[in-house]
Amino acid sequence: MEREPMSSDDRPEAAAAAAAAAAAESVQEQPQPLEWRFAQVFGERAAGADVQEVDIISAIEFDKSGDHLATGDRGGRVVLFERTDSGDSASRRELERQDYPVARHPEFRYRTEFQSHEPEFDYLKSLEIEEKINKIKWCQTTNNALFLLSTNDKTIKYWKVQEKKVKRVSVMNLDTSQSSGNGSTSSLGTNSCKALLPNGGCSEKLYHPNNNMSFPPGGCASLRLPVVVTGQDLNHVARCRRVYAHAHDYHINSISNNSDGETFISADDLRINLWNLEISNQSFNIVDVKPANMEDLTEVITCAEFHPTHCNTLAYSSSKGTIRLIDLRQSALCDNHAKLFEEHDAPGSRSFFTEIITSVSDIKFARDGRHILSRDYMTLKLWDLNMDSGPVATFQVHEYLRPKLCDLYENDSIFDKFECCLSGDGLRVATGSYSNLFRVFGCAPGSTEAATLEASRNPMRHQVSNPARPTRTLTSLTRAVRRGGENTSVEAIGNSYDLSTKLLHLAWHPTENSIACAAANSLYMYYA
Repeated sequence: MEREPMSSDDRPEAAAAAAAAAAAESVQEQPQPLEWRFAQVFGERAAGADVQEVDIISAIEFDKSGDHLATGDRGGRVVLFERTDSGDSASRRELERQDYPVARHPEFRYRTEFQSHEPEFDYLKSLEIEEKINKIKWCQTTNNALFLLSTNDKTIKYWKVQEKKVKRVSVMNLDTSQSSGNGSTSSLGTNSCKALLPNGGCSEKLYHPNNNMSFPPGGCASLRLPVVVTGQDLNHVARCRRVYAHAHDYHINSISNNSDGETFISADDLRINLWNLEISNQSFNIVDVKPANMEDLTEVITCAEFHPTHCNTLAYSSSKGTIRLIDLRQSALCDNHAKLFEEHDAPGSRSFFTEIITSVSDIKFARDGRHILSRDYMTLKLWDLNMDSGPVATFQVHEYLRPKLCDLYENDSIFDKFECCLSGDGLRVATGSYSNLFRVFGCAPGSTEAATLEASRNPMRHQVSNPARPTRTLTSLTRAVRRGGENTSVEAIGNSYDLSTKLLHLAWHPTENSIACAAANSLYMYYA
């Protein structure tokens, strides 16, 4: 029996070529590492200049469109910035005619600021309440007015910011035709009265006691009513529409808007409350982890966040390093979680500092709602909502600090709360560190991107020419990939880190590769 000749598709050479082509295609699909550039800075201080405590930025938040940015500081102020480069950009047809891309970066300008919170004192508990802004969240925009929520430790406020035309008085009750050289009016005219009364009358008896002159029937000729004219100049006015107070016994650590546009949650150490934006005197307690005996307390709530699209789903993290997903449809008081996300420690790896450094300081949903990003003291973790066995990726932020945990505990730096953020496309994550550094990691499958940037005019100063690329090992088959600790540019900083300059707050633009981060009182913005 004769063997049929092998087709071109069955030959080993063709199979190898197809495999190579598939591998090359998969490599091409991986996003290229971004090259970050400095865009803007607001509030940059001179070298050696002292920073006032009240000026330190404590919250950053982009709105959903990315056209507005809000910051809060420890002095209780909220500062708003608006984008200026979106309206004057070239038309799409003009851009299509050009053979090369136009490198444009988002530009923002200062819009307005207002005093959101004032220092208070709780006389019942003999407790001072700081004015520091803990969180800011944007609400839905209506009628060209901006709405946002801001909170300090105890009180949440709902603000409306809109443009109003400036009104001014154009006609005053003064005759400026006869005025002295110093600008004061010397006479109101020959036909005017010597003294004007509040009711519009006049009296010369003050000056001529024997004069029986009465108020003329036609009134004073020089009496003119002031006229208020609305000019073309615009002024931004912030008005507090609601105050949500007296609902938390402990410090508020997070607030989050619901996708329904009507409700939001606020969380403290032991409780999560559900509010309606239009009702300020009533809230519903949906999570309560306070035990009957406070001595039995083992964990506290550290952060809470609504799902970006499902109005019935929210997640909250704890000081034990766990993330709980709850469904508001199950019961009024969500004591039982729908899913629990946690990473179990390896046997024998626990130490005195384990529980401290595993405490989750911040969580963020990805824009598509499929993943959750969490930040603890040492790492970033990316979780898949469909897989609660462990994180799909773990990123080492500053592994060089692990041998120094004892020193960090003594100076309380180990309790610093770093925030995290995701890009709009979900391909990258970012978080802050010490020495005003922040890290950007690629989280796409197969990505080895791990950049270290500094909050300065030269963000790439700490990059090395040939950084050690993290290697993929067989442990990646467990779908818990660890990356970031092998970057030599980070290890080189390990001996010169500065704990006094920490980058705790940052935010990623919702639709572009642009990051805003706070270094003390300065707001730095970068683009790629």
